[in-house]
Amino acid sequence: MSAKKIKIIHLSSAHPDRDVRIFLKECSSLALRFPEAEVHLVLAGVEERIEANVIIHSVPPRTGRRLQRMWHTVNHVYQKGIELDGDLYHLHDPELLRIALKFKKKGKKVIYDAHEDLPRQLLGKSYLPLKGIFSKLFERYENTVVRRLDAVITATPFIRDRFLKVHSKTVDVNNYPLLSEISFEASKEERNYVCYIGGISRIRGISPLVEAMQFTQTKLQLAGELSDAYRMELSQSKGWQQVIPRGYVAREEASEIKKSAFAGLVTFLPYPNHINAQPNKIFEYLASGIPVIGANFPLWKILLEDQKIGLCVDPANPMAIAEAIEYLRTNPEIAREMGERGKQLMLEKFNWSVEEEKLVHCYKYLLGYEN
Repeated sequence: MSAKKIKIIHLSSAHPDRDVRIFLKECSSLALRFPEAEVHLVLAGVEERIEANVIIHSVPPRTGRRLQRMWHTVNHVYQKGIELDGDLYHLHDPELLRIALKFKKKGKKVIYDAHEDLPRQLLGKSYLPLKGIFSKLFERYENTVVRRLDAVITATPFIRDRFLKVHSKTVDVNNYPLLSEISFEASKEERNYVCYIGGISRIRGISPLVEAMQFTQTKLQLAGELSDAYRMELSQSKGWQQVIPRGYVAREEASEIKKSAFAGLVTFLPYPNHINAQPNKIFEYLASGIPVIGANFPLWKILLEDQKIGLCVDPANPMAIAEAIEYLRTNPEIAREMGERGKQLMLEKFNWSVEEEKLVHCYKYLLGYEN
């Protein structure tokens, strides 16, 4: 009789199908590196299938009011997780913390994957009353639960350092691009634009970025979902005539946009959750061989300016943003050198293959492969 296969169960109640971190990176890597195990992924409202040797399960989609759908969806995720009878459970959403200890009581190994620094993120929610109190209460709750789990995985070194204070088995597994996403194509002769690809909102500095465009001699390719109300507001800016709004774009189209750009922009405003963040788009721009114009946060200055792969500016100052854009536009050789240097760093250090080893080492330890 063959031995029972180890079951690895990833759970998310809030993330979309084919999420880059959860499915394309973590689950796919684990299925490849642990061929003797079954890797399962439970999501809400998706197509059930087997893809990249990952067995994908669906629970009813989130419907109704926010708190109701969070409560019911988490319950469905828990029931599916119990039904699968896994050996190790990997939780990807803060709302799943309330079921983490239920798995522990059943003798299961449990990992909490902190994608964001949620207590700091709550401080940036302008609509949330008493956000300072909510932030402190949630951080206390989060710390209390994770102390009793088997490991914590975080998306950045900053979040790792926060959790190391409460759990010694904490490791950062950064969202660096897959090696397959790093462009090996020669730079296009004509790179005529700057680009921003991602979520479009005020706290991400889109308003001063659009305003900055009136002081430049180029155009901004703006890719991402844009609400009608915010589009109307942005269209009142003098810089809007130099914006090419692309709406939501798939990964392939995003890649083409970056190929036509001489710089990528990440000028987030200085909210608590931004200052110590490592936005994926920084590394996605670098992987495409273009320099980054980022916010002048200390961590970002160390990454971009010290490594000479980008420029940092005051994200609330349209003129400062415009000056950085014009500097790279009028110095194409410097921009090209920055882009090539950034791409080389991606190949050597900032890529998923490096992070995959950290993930695999953590799993081997928890599954008893290493002591």
